[in-house]
Amino acid sequence: MRTLMTAMLGTALGAALVLAADAAAGKATYEKSCKSCHGADGTPNAAIAKALKVEMKALGGKEVQAKSDADLKKEITEGVGKMKGYKIANPDDVVAHVRSLKK
Repeated sequence: MRTLMTAMLGTALGAALVLAADAAAGKATYEKSCKSCHGADGTPNAAIAKALKVEMKALGGKEVQAKSDADLKKEITEGVGKMKGYKIANPDDVVAHVRSLKK
């Protein structure tokens, strides 16, 4: 029983470290491709939203965070509304970064 508990704890900690690494990798892509419109902390750039005549949601807010990872990945790669899609090598990492913005 003790060995099983140790293995499960090790697996959980390992998964947490992988997710943290993914979010860190995604942050670099986010800063390059997303930050100008969505802000460093996921708060929309009001001037860009106004210029495009769109309502952008805070990426750390409940509405965006309630979306599935698959939906976020699709929006990143295919676009949504006036946002163009981004053909990036690591969309899963960007999704992990967006998850890290949760308020």
